[in-house]
Amino acid sequence: MAFIRKRRQERELYSKERFSLLLLNLEEYYFEQHRANHIINKGCRDERKIRGSLKVCSKSIIFEPDESLQPIIKIPLRDCVSIKAPEDNEANNPFLRLLLFQVFLIKERNVIAPYKTIRGKTEHLFQLDVAGKLGDVVQTLHQLYRASCLDKMGDQAAMITAILQSRLARTSFDKNRFQSISETLRMECKAEMVTPLVTNPGHVCVTDANLYFQPLNGYPKPVVQITLQNVRRIYKRRHGLMPLGLEVFCTENDICSDIYLKFYNCQDRDELYYLIAAYIENHITEHTAESYMLQWQRGHISNYQYLLHLNNLADRSCNDLSQYPVFPWIIADYSSTELDLTKPETFRDLSKPIGALNKERLERLLTRYEEMPEPKFMYGSHYSSPGYVLFYLVRVAPEYMLCLQNGKFDHADRMFNSVAETWKNCLDGATDFKELIPEFYENDSSFLVNSLKLDLGKRQGGKAVEDVELPPWASGPDDFLRKSQEALESQYVSEHLHEWIDLVFGCKQKGSKAVTACNVFHPLTYEGGVDLNSIMDPNEKVALLTQILEFGQTPKQLFTTPHPQRIMPKSSSRTSSHSVSITESPVSPNEESFEDLTEESITLAWNNISKLRQDEQYKIHKEAITGIAVTCNGSSVFTTSQDSTLKMFSKESKTLQRSVSFSNMALSSCIILPGDTTVVSSSWDNNIYFYSVAFGRRQDILMGHDDAVSKICWRDGCLYSASWDSTVKVWKCVPGETLSNKRNCFELLAELEHDVSVNTIDLTASNSILASGTKEGTISVWDVTTATVLHQLPCHSGTVFDAAFSPDGRHLLSAGEDCCFKVIDVQTGMLISSVTAGEPQRCFRWDGNTVLSGSQSGELLTWDLLSGKVTERIKGHAGAVTSMWMNEQCNSVITGGEDRQIIFWKLQY
Repeated sequence: MAFIRKRRQERELYSKERFSLLLLNLEEYYFEQHRANHIINKGCRDERKIRGSLKVCSKSIIFEPDESLQPIIKIPLRDCVSIKAPEDNEANNPFLRLLLFQVFLIKERNVIAPYKTIRGKTEHLFQLDVAGKLGDVVQTLHQLYRASCLDKMGDQAAMITAILQSRLARTSFDKNRFQSISETLRMECKAEMVTPLVTNPGHVCVTDANLYFQPLNGYPKPVVQITLQNVRRIYKRRHGLMPLGLEVFCTENDICSDIYLKFYNCQDRDELYYLIAAYIENHITEHTAESYMLQWQRGHISNYQYLLHLNNLADRSCNDLSQYPVFPWIIADYSSTELDLTKPETFRDLSKPIGALNKERLERLLTRYEEMPEPKFMYGSHYSSPGYVLFYLVRVAPEYMLCLQNGKFDHADRMFNSVAETWKNCLDGATDFKELIPEFYENDSSFLVNSLKLDLGKRQGGKAVEDVELPPWASGPDDFLRKSQEALESQYVSEHLHEWIDLVFGCKQKGSKAVTACNVFHPLTYEGGVDLNSIMDPNEKVALLTQILEFGQTPKQLFTTPHPQRIMPKSSSRTSSHSVSITESPVSPNEESFEDLTEESITLAWNNISKLRQDEQYKIHKEAITGIAVTCNGSSVFTTSQDSTLKMFSKESKTLQRSVSFSNMALSSCIILPGDTTVVSSSWDNNIYFYSVAFGRRQDILMGHDDAVSKICWRDGCLYSASWDSTVKVWKCVPGETLSNKRNCFELLAELEHDVSVNTIDLTASNSILASGTKEGTISVWDVTTATVLHQLPCHSGTVFDAAFSPDGRHLLSAGEDCCFKVIDVQTGMLISSVTAGEPQRCFRWDGNTVLSGSQSGELLTWDLLSGKVTERIKGHAGAVTSMWMNEQCNSVITGGEDRQIIFWKLQY
């Protein structure tokens, strides 16, 4: 659990003392502490001295007794009548004398409970251990007292900030805290360490080996140190609507960071970011929302993991309760005794925000929205805010609730008493539109149980607030979380989660699509909704910031086009992790289909593709090889080349059997038609040639383009040709009576026009979608049946060398002159991944996850596309690999190169 794990980390830092920064007000700083005695009934027979620590804070004085049964005393400075030091004639009696109207008693008998307020004029005396410090303490308290008594919050904040900056300017990072004397200082600046509801000022220092933070007050420990070698992720953050945050993680998947820093200017933040990023860039792969999307679509990460990653990328952090990770309500049935995850009605409609689930309530909200002056909004509260987070977590984080609500718990009837009641209120309540938090889908159920035995009040009817009431289908808290996890990972949610992502992180988050989706919140909650730097009045700025932070913030927008749906594996197909599906199949074990066996062999081949090894190689052309086609039985290999020849090589006899030249221009590609009787070649002379294998001569010629033909494909009796004349043409081939004496008749079915020369094409297995890549780097996705372009993306800078659909047709991979691989989601046209290679990859084959590519230098490379890393480099050609063929079982490969050679490759299991 993100929040609770963070609290446990803090508990280790904060040792055994009862004081924590949560005892301060929001936006308050803890400056210094002094050992002291609290003198009670001074001069009386029952005079007592209570030993403890006196904490000087920016808006209060806090005394923490050593004796845990004694209450912590919090004295607001603005409630003081006078703050006095001893007169000169009392120098031998060094007491700090405070006269005040109000004091708070906290953790009396060491019990976490609402603060006890003592009103009325009282006097408190404190005797400092170091009498010489008293004058400085009193002077500081007088300064802070004057600040706290200012009428306007902006003026208060400005004066306290000036005092803080003065203290920071008088100190610097203690270099004696370096782990090694050989460390080299790279940067030092002022910053604040951020934890939930708290910021702690100090000094940041980064060396060639470590990142340090030294709190000004030495709390919770003198120095926080992070070894740069352990850093795995680093993110710039928006904190308080300003680009001032930086969060550092030493783990790959945990949403809890190791440190969150807030800087006083973005220049310091950016400089530190680049120093750390430069250190870790050699061994860390930076993940984007698109790369995680590809992993999610392919089933490599769960729905839960994907939502965590999206939250993290959208500036959501467990250190910032105004931007806490947000998760959706999934289940809509909280009354049944059994939870049926096969029924759609069990689930919430993920295509609608919470506020739009109740039609009658939505109609009232839309009526108000239409009548509202600009700026308009549909919902008066947000789906995520500090109050909502602590509503769910009060049983494990009561001190945070007390901090947020000025020492009080919420009214008992407004507590998180029942899951069903909370869901009903989200559906029916006039102002309740809250979503859930990650804890509902994790493994720690303690937030549902009042294990601390907190006195959270009594509801109407006298019933005390205890554990959360669970739905009938849950046998207990652990079972509730287990079934919630099952629901989140269910088929229904996997098929519809992209709809919720559109609302919260994507294209329906704001703008006209948000209006259509009834998903409009207050403008101030959106990133860029207000520019704090443009507000000159400090009071207006503080009031606005306080309002926004308490109200909640909308996540950073990650996607601007519709989010693709998850790919759901079929029972008899291989899964995206290259493991054979074990789900039930109508085919019995003794009647395993040929397709199943083929899928298993393909899976085995791609799992071992890095074990590809050279078998034989032959130099059969005079120029670079441009195309390879192989007969069904694998005995004959046809190749085309820039030397203008089509050649037939016998694999059995290992001899060149035929060499044909159609013109003096280069041939660009070749295919062999079903039946292995005809080979088709495309040429730079604008023509397409049909060669009869049986009769050993040119059978036909198609003069269909005005410039070089760059690539051809054949599917179901149709020929697809791409050309530098900026077109892709679709031809219906009507064969003659016999291939020997009658020419084919070609009917132009469609012409797909481009702006520039087309270099490569590919078709999905269904032949309904075609992809084209141009010399200027544009990828276009076409609906062949209607001859209309579905998506057009400027993917590459320079020529697109190769493009191919994944076997399921969901994704399109392209390789370009710019040394990049790009992955496009075919359904939405979204660019979801970009992988940079060290050199151009000229051709490739892939299975949707793993890529086998031929490089400019002649090597074959195997790539894990999800991580963006090369898993194997295999030496091959003496020049660029320009053509690649792979058999249906994916265990045999032939490549052609600029070195004029063809190389046969085999898998060695």
